[in-house]
Amino acid sequence: MRRHIPFERLHNFRDLGGYRTVDGGTVRWETLYRSDSLAKLADADPADLQRFRALRVATVIDLRYPWEIAAKGRLPETEDVSWHNLSIEHRPYDQAEIDPDLDPWRYLADRFAEVAEDGAVELRTALELIASAEGPLVFHCASGKDRTGLLAAVVLALIGVPDDEILADFALTELATERLIADWRASHPGRELRWPGYGRAPADIIRLFLADLRARYGSVDAYVTGHVGLDPSAVKTLRERLVETPA
Repeated sequence: MRRHIPFERLHNFRDLGGYRTVDGGTVRWETLYRSDSLAKLADADPADLQRFRALRVATVIDLRYPWEIAAKGRLPETEDVSWHNLSIEHRPYDQAEIDPDLDPWRYLADRFAEVAEDGAVELRTALELIASAEGPLVFHCASGKDRTGLLAAVVLALIGVPDDEILADFALTELATERLIADWRASHPGRELRWPGYGRAPADIIRLFLADLRARYGSVDAYVTGHVGLDPSAVKTLRERLVETPA
């Protein structure tokens, strides 16, 4: 199976299937996807929208702020697709303006911690949707990097994917960095991109985030069933839906 789904306009659409779990299971292919903004499909070649429809996605979770959607649009109206806006980030910041002298990966891990703290209600709803979805589901933000990467890491950890696989999945966004930077420059003519780490997604960010989360809550499971408030039965359902277990 192919992890990266090729699109002309989307740069970071990929299947979360195929990862091994610590108990010998395998994450199901063609069930859960992550992406950069699906709003790009609105002005893409029609073939891109056809490729998306061929995946038979039934549910879309858009993790962006409502004001981002107002400015950039959303997934084009698509028959039989349930669309949900769950803005998990509550403290906006401009990555293009991050101080180049800061430790960038520590800085971003701290922003991830804020999202994990502030976005509990939205994260719970997102996890409930993933657990109960009938048919394939995709979640996305703007670049498919930070908010999307955080949710992907939490889901993969909950279903038993080991950290090295979670870190590797996050770092795959690095393959899209050049195109994400090009998109930013096209959208901001004449503006300086001050932060040299824009569009980067090294594994260190998620390593720091997961370590911080476990230090505070004990485990990802404890964070999700405690602070986020997800019912343990939904965690069980999530695992059953997403993981194929050996016979």
